[in-house]
Amino acid sequence: METLAQIKQLQAQMASSIIGQQDVIERLLIGLLANGNLLIEGLPGLAKTRAIKALAKNIDSQFSRVQFTPDLLPSDITGSEVYFQTENGGEFKFDPGPLFANIVLADEINRAPAKVQSALLEAMEERQITVAGKTHKMEPLFMVLATQNPVEQEGTYPLPEAQMDRFLMQVNIVYPSVEDEVDVIGLVRQEEQSLYNTATEEQTDNTQKQLLPQQVIFDARKEIANIAVSPEMARYIADLVYATRTPEKYDKELASWIDLGASPRASISLDKCARTHAWLAGRSEVLPDDIRSIAVDVLRHRLSLSYQAQGAGIQSHDVIAKIIELVALP
Repeated sequence: METLAQIKQLQAQMASSIIGQQDVIERLLIGLLANGNLLIEGLPGLAKTRAIKALAKNIDSQFSRVQFTPDLLPSDITGSEVYFQTENGGEFKFDPGPLFANIVLADEINRAPAKVQSALLEAMEERQITVAGKTHKMEPLFMVLATQNPVEQEGTYPLPEAQMDRFLMQVNIVYPSVEDEVDVIGLVRQEEQSLYNTATEEQTDNTQKQLLPQQVIFDARKEIANIAVSPEMARYIADLVYATRTPEKYDKELASWIDLGASPRASISLDKCARTHAWLAGRSEVLPDDIRSIAVDVLRHRLSLSYQAQGAGIQSHDVIAKIIELVALP
């Protein structure tokens, strides 16, 4: 089976356990294939954790979940040097923490203190952890999927801009429609009923065979790296990001909404995600629609809005939609 077909099969398997969140599933796949980390924001009960688990359980990979709390220590997630008694005497050995997995769910990341977030930032950016002066490399397949609640801010530590910029995309999960919620009720009921049905050994083996090998992901990344980006599309990406820094050149009202624009890392992320979006659509080159479709998720967490915009109820996606409207194709 070709690589794209296998990824599409993974997408279908995820969709079978998540109702009404097709965009979220696509964003998770884009993050995985673009070799990036995702920040997933939504109110409690909107299937943030479920979506991440649906991705992890269908891939031949190691999954770990860390519940971030204010009393968490860096060693709780990175691991630490532990003293072992051997026949030749005592020695220190590194005991890996939950970060040493392929897919890491950092639940309620904004509840962790600065030192823990700093340790996580090293893993996200450098793909390594330093403990007791020794550097430990992460697995070739490594992805941090962090969640946070946008409403409940008491007892939280807001993520600094430098760490926010390390996330490839910020994916917002919203309430499902009434029709989708009816389907959710039915899905959960079916899962509850299945708990009382004893799976045969043969069924268990078949489930294991359907796991996506990690090599397929690496093959997909290789194909995505070869997706063509014309000079016009590259300029369009740069123009969109540059407009966040110089909004006064496009619109006076837009300029009043933005305090701080996006960094060049946003352009790089936009390029990666656009190529991945085009590959998932079965195309060999990036089109303007690929860029526009993922621009909001790539840019929303990289903009600092003014007090005037916040007071008027203007949100990041409104600002980005305005930029897309004003910035013309080269």
